[in-house]
Amino acid sequence: MSSHVGAPDVRRALADAAPRPYWLDQVGAPEPGPALAGAESADLAVIGGGFSGLWTALIAKERDPSRDVVVLEAKAVGWAASGRNGGFCAASITHGLANGNDRFPDEIETLERLGRENLDEIEAAVGRYGIDCDFDRTGDLSVATAEWQMANLVELHAAAEQLGHRLDLLDATEVRAEVNSPTYIGGVWDRDGCAMVDPARLAWGLREACLRLGVRIYEYTPVARIDGSGERLVVQTRRGTVDAARVALGTGAHSRLLRRLRHYLVPVYDYALMTEPLSSAQLASIGWRNRQGVGDAANQFHYYRLTGDNRILWGGYDAVYFNGGRITPERDQRPETFARLAQQFFETFPQLAGLCFTHQWGGVIDTCSRFCAFYGRAHRRRLAYAVGYTGLGVGATRFGAQVMLDLLSGEETPLTRLRMVRSKPIPFPPEPVRSGVIQLTRWSIAQADRRGGRRNLWLRTLDRLGLGFDS
Repeated sequence: MSSHVGAPDVRRALADAAPRPYWLDQVGAPEPGPALAGAESADLAVIGGGFSGLWTALIAKERDPSRDVVVLEAKAVGWAASGRNGGFCAASITHGLANGNDRFPDEIETLERLGRENLDEIEAAVGRYGIDCDFDRTGDLSVATAEWQMANLVELHAAAEQLGHRLDLLDATEVRAEVNSPTYIGGVWDRDGCAMVDPARLAWGLREACLRLGVRIYEYTPVARIDGSGERLVVQTRRGTVDAARVALGTGAHSRLLRRLRHYLVPVYDYALMTEPLSSAQLASIGWRNRQGVGDAANQFHYYRLTGDNRILWGGYDAVYFNGGRITPERDQRPETFARLAQQFFETFPQLAGLCFTHQWGGVIDTCSRFCAFYGRAHRRRLAYAVGYTGLGVGATRFGAQVMLDLLSGEETPLTRLRMVRSKPIPFPPEPVRSGVIQLTRWSIAQADRRGGRRNLWLRTLDRLGLGFDS
């Protein structure tokens, strides 16, 4: 993209942006629950109080109301990825149709059906438990800003139609009638495959639903280790223990309790901005009457959406892996990325010059080489995990919760028979090779975007091996 807005405008637009996630900065956050103190027992201990853990606890109680369920969260419920994302609750459980088709072609029809059913079930649960999270099934709009991107979207549209999905292929005039940006040359609108949500309020609502069903939730209770030497698993924290028959691990990028996962996961930082509310005139200048989630079709892509009070969340593009893979709070802020995002925002919507940002934040995504979640068991099949969602976990974590519970049941089910559930991604190499591979891949992806989508030898080699890197 060429520059339309000078650096001083970007600095002014970011000058008062609060360095914290917008969603978690809202009024209405629940008071944190107690920390665990002493020894307790449970039928099921769930580690992690984000979407993955909350859905697991809720569905466990729905399946068996007598089951004794405990959730252990290191900080406050929803504080990590669940409260920092864009609020795109997508039907896909494979990080998009193209990725699923590449990796699980024999199962893609089933996986697409399961994903759509999963989104239906999320919508039903939001209604059943009265969760006030601005759930709005607007669909999502994939936009092309270059001819090579449009060619990919035409292929996506054809593949989706073969599976019976309702997607609209839009030319430049049609897509700009939906969302008015001079950068768009076409797009695809999936009308039914995505909902917009307020992710923090969804997490808080799931927390309340769990409590109402009798789940015990302990916050600010980081787990130190899991002892699997006895008949039952003992989950050890600083000030207490939970003796559990089964454990579900839903800690995303923070999955350091199971050593084997370190080979498959890398923590990638994603960043976002939130604008001030748009005036009626500003909103009219961009249209967006159908309020879809939007993402561009580049390799380094942006995602953006409207909030209930007509702010624009604008995120993506930079997917940053810090060499060595350490997760630190300081990395949640990255001024050079915020400046780049702001510049690109005004290039996309030059008619919004003068708009300011109120929040800027980052967070960690649990990335794996196949981009979508993988599953497994440990500690003699008494622990199950689902990790590696690679940024599309708002919806897919509910499906992962079902898989974990099926794995823990010991019974073979239609979900546990899926090749996607039985297989693992290709592991990443150890450090320092890992950092070198990832940084070379990031550079190559940026080059591909600049060269009309043409992938260099390195990316073509990774494609053949089934490896990748994405945000």
